[in-house]
Amino acid sequence: MATTKTMQQKMISGVLAAVLTTTFGVAAPIIVLSQSAHAAPADNLTAAKRLNTLLTNAKSMTANFSQTTKGANSGTFKGSMSVQRPNNFRWETTSPSEQLIVANGSSMWIYDKDLEQATKQSVDTQVGNTPALLLSGDPAKIDQNFKITQPYDNKNYYVLYPKSDSASFKSLSISFSGGKPTMMVLNDTLGQTTSIKFSGTKLNQNISSSQFKFAPPNGVDVINQ
Repeated sequence: MATTKTMQQKMISGVLAAVLTTTFGVAAPIIVLSQSAHAAPADNLTAAKRLNTLLTNAKSMTANFSQTTKGANSGTFKGSMSVQRPNNFRWETTSPSEQLIVANGSSMWIYDKDLEQATKQSVDTQVGNTPALLLSGDPAKIDQNFKITQPYDNKNYYVLYPKSDSASFKSLSISFSGGKPTMMVLNDTLGQTTSIKFSGTKLNQNISSSQFKFAPPNGVDVINQ
């Protein structure tokens, strides 16, 4: 049963890591913009400009998370995460099983403690043709690759729809409160919905570079992809 759970978790984390590496790990976390009080949705270009500004205003983020997936690989996982620009990402699940994802821009490790297995992947391979688009600084270029919406002009809530057929997710929504991300909902290409709630979030803290390094423990099977 533990092995089955770990395998399910790895499948979920593969898609999740791709999105987080693109959205958070590369583009980093978020500070809320001042918005008008109108309830009408913002147009796509305005939404892209606002999101781009949000993503470039913060340098690092740490938080605890609770991740729940509904679908073929349902489950709830808890742990902690940290990201730091440029390109550093750490996602550590502690319950109900232990798994670690570490990315540093060029490569990403997924370590399953229960399986005694570590998988090394190219970041470009993992995120397809979408990496760094949210870092481009050009809202029109972001808009060429994602349909970025802000359904309510007075709410800090964005929904992204990738235009590429090879993307690993159908849509991604992000909500903010008090200048910090509070929830992310991912609808993936497997028909699953993953909701992530953040707590204890801190922005622009110093994070040790060791958090974004990984060396496989002795005796662990290493797979290169």
